[in-house]
Amino acid sequence: MSPAALLLLNAVLAFMMFGVSLGLRPGDFAEVLRRPLAPATGLVAQFLLLPGATCLVTWWLRIDPDLALGMILVSCCPGGTFSNVMTWIGRANVATSVSMTAVSSVAAVLLTPLNFALYGSLNPYTRERLQAITLPADNMILLVVAVLALPMLFGMITGARFPRFARRSERIFRAGSLLVFLLFVAVSISRHWQTAVQVAGSVLLLVVAHNALAFLIGDLSGRVMRLPLGDRRAVTMEVGIQNSGLALAILFTFYPSAGPMLVVAGFWGVWHLVSGLSLAGLWNVQNQRWAPKSAPQQDL
Repeated sequence: MSPAALLLLNAVLAFMMFGVSLGLRPGDFAEVLRRPLAPATGLVAQFLLLPGATCLVTWWLRIDPDLALGMILVSCCPGGTFSNVMTWIGRANVATSVSMTAVSSVAAVLLTPLNFALYGSLNPYTRERLQAITLPADNMILLVVAVLALPMLFGMITGARFPRFARRSERIFRAGSLLVFLLFVAVSISRHWQTAVQVAGSVLLLVVAHNALAFLIGDLSGRVMRLPLGDRRAVTMEVGIQNSGLALAILFTFYPSAGPMLVVAGFWGVWHLVSGLSLAGLWNVQNQRWAPKSAPQQDL
């Protein structure tokens, strides 16, 4: 990929983060301090349990090193920006979801590159492959700052100074983010079309199972901590919807020839939208059945 095209892709990802951050407020971070249990549970599940479980499963099943590294990289990314929308559709606790997304995006600056290096090296089948590709941790940190942290900060400042613009444009940004994200996926698969065709069956199976594992870890973590239903569902969605767009940006920037890893991240990006919307729809149906006992839905 040419430097100009690579710069454009990273700029687009940053623009996506800016758009979905227009509705964030400093109070979303303060919410973590006021009610820390649910966000802390989600962060532990997202940055410790999911990458650790992914490392163990790929080791135990002896999954192809390139595919395994793709799974590990996705598991080390923060929650996806669409998790808030899906939490809202599922009538779960949107405030918990938003606060988790904000905090995990900041935490990802350090935890995504460090976790990828750690868990990629712990699996003996991926250790040699990881050493061969040598993704630079310091440059990865700069990339995460550029495409996540800074756009989120600018989005929050813009939303606070121009609230009318934020209200009017937030849905447009979300729709545009979805289209751009799908473009990311299309580019990653088209550039490695032969690899995608060769491994499509196995990758799809791995991605579906991996995504189910992520949802399961989120749900079980919430149950263990005895979170209220709305918080537990928000944690489940946050852990199950990973920012695979960040994984694609990292791979395109530092290792564009990693065909199987790009295909894994691309398939993840499509499938988690399908599974997340399906789960949110199921929760919505259940909430309608329990309507007399449920709290009213929150605004997104």
